[in-house]
Amino acid sequence: MGYVGSGLVVVSYFAAQQRWLSQKSLAYLLANFSGAVLILASLYVDWNFPAALVELFWAAISLYGVLLYRRDRMRSGN
Repeated sequence: MGYVGSGLVVVSYFAAQQRWLSQKSLAYLLANFSGAVLILASLYVDWNFPAALVELFWAAISLYGVLLYRRDRMRSGN
């Protein structure tokens, strides 16, 4: 799970740098959220508090971005 999660985070970040994905796109936000959750799940087996803290914040910020995305879509009528 940790490898898949790390892959999602790295690939989505690279895609944003290449401008293949917008940092405000739902795909980017969900990839980051999913990646963070998978990394957190892997930390259950091999606990590392600093890494868990980073991933908790990463997931929370990504989820916040998803909520903003949904709010903006609802305001625009899409």
